[in-house]
Amino acid sequence: MANTIKIKATDGSDVEYIDQMFDAGGMKDVYFSPDKSYVVAFFRDKQDFNAKDRLQNIVGKYRDNIFNQAGGDYWKDLYCWPTKIVEYNGKLGLTCPAYQKHFYFTKGSINNDFLGIKGKQKEGKWYASAKNLNKFLAPEEKGDWFKYFQICIRISRAVKRLHAAGLAHSDLSYKNVLIDPSAGLASIIDIDGLVVPGKFPPDVIGTPDFIAPEVLMSKHLPITDSKRVLPSIKTDRHALAVMIYMYLLHRHPLKGGRYFGDGFDPDKEEERKMGADALFIEHPTDRRNSNMKREYDRDYTICLPFIDVDKIPYTVCGPYLKKLFNKAFIDGVKDPDARPSAVEWEDALLKTVDLMQPCQNPACWHKWFVFDNSTSPKCPFCGTEYKGQLPVLNLYYSRKEGVFNPENYRLMVYNKQLLYMWHVNRFVYANEKTTPEQKIPVGDFHFHNNKWILINRKLPSMYDKDIDKKIEIGEAVELTEGKRILLSKEDGGRLIIVQLVK
Repeated sequence: MANTIKIKATDGSDVEYIDQMFDAGGMKDVYFSPDKSYVVAFFRDKQDFNAKDRLQNIVGKYRDNIFNQAGGDYWKDLYCWPTKIVEYNGKLGLTCPAYQKHFYFTKGSINNDFLGIKGKQKEGKWYASAKNLNKFLAPEEKGDWFKYFQICIRISRAVKRLHAAGLAHSDLSYKNVLIDPSAGLASIIDIDGLVVPGKFPPDVIGTPDFIAPEVLMSKHLPITDSKRVLPSIKTDRHALAVMIYMYLLHRHPLKGGRYFGDGFDPDKEEERKMGADALFIEHPTDRRNSNMKREYDRDYTICLPFIDVDKIPYTVCGPYLKKLFNKAFIDGVKDPDARPSAVEWEDALLKTVDLMQPCQNPACWHKWFVFDNSTSPKCPFCGTEYKGQLPVLNLYYSRKEGVFNPENYRLMVYNKQLLYMWHVNRFVYANEKTTPEQKIPVGDFHFHNNKWILINRKLPSMYDKDIDKKIEIGEAVELTEGKRILLSKEDGGRLIIVQLVK
């Protein structure tokens, strides 16, 4: 039986760990505490003064600025943030909270977990790859498409908070983000390499598949060369865009079958695809990188339909994300300043969630699709056409009393869907600042007696504007073509106009 080692952290507090390594990362050896509530991770290599100073700031003021502020508890589930520094037997280490249970596989792979991954960490690579999803993972581990949107929202929000504090992760990738598609959860790990411009430079250039083109193109230069590009908030934005694309579409946005000629070194070809010659596989006017059969070779059939960019184009993610993918992988490939921020991704993902519809095919594992503004909507993954009337709510806002303007914001309706304050009022947002009161549903939608209705649960000033009648709390209003409903008379209150798609 392994011994329990008792040491002191640099802040004087007691730290214990079981002297039996359970994991070895790229730079650290990891040990559990006796109760498994935290881990102790020791760096294998000696850390210099700058590395120690960085770690002191990470467990000190950077951590305080995020967690020890109003609403700081919200972030504890989105980061696995180091808490203490330890030194023992000449090695520097960190303590971190243990990963939550839902970030470990409960079923693992198919065929009674033939890969032996049950109980291991849910690294994002299992979900970003069509091959892994289709060939290896047990169905219970896959989640559904709605959950992947929730995951991307949480990742965007966590990156947004880092960037707002002036910090860059420097190595955002599916290796350093744990996800749980069964519940739509995510947590950023390996926080100890944070980059602070002008103070703490990056330790690594990133993980392959997520390294920004400009970093790859200049990596041969000395680190002191002014033309050498190092990880930063701008390169984080590239990695974030790649991660969102891969989680939603299960393919890489730049890894297509572009051909550079016979005898070209495969390693150099890969580097050119991701660096100097980076080209979006779905570029609307340049299809040189769209030969997915060449890229995926023997795995092509296994990876269908995800790698068929004609059958499952990126437009299935809706108009808000299409716009940002264009900014990231067309404009932003050569111009880092053009890349969408984490704030933009969060906003677009939230708006897209409001465009989602349940697939009517119970056998469709995606279970959801984004309304494509067509008169005959259907699930792009299984091809099932929507049957029946589909209410679409177009949201309007008022700059002055009695005058409403379109907001480029829609809300799809499905049976038992809920209405929240961030739908009702344009000054309320669904983010980390949402109050408990604002998270309570204020209305709900139902398909009742062959009619679509909205029931008012909590809104004191909801009005049927067609007949200028107040809709009392507990009352229902039918959703008919062109129906105008004022959700709230308060400042920021929205008007909805109903559109029925048949």
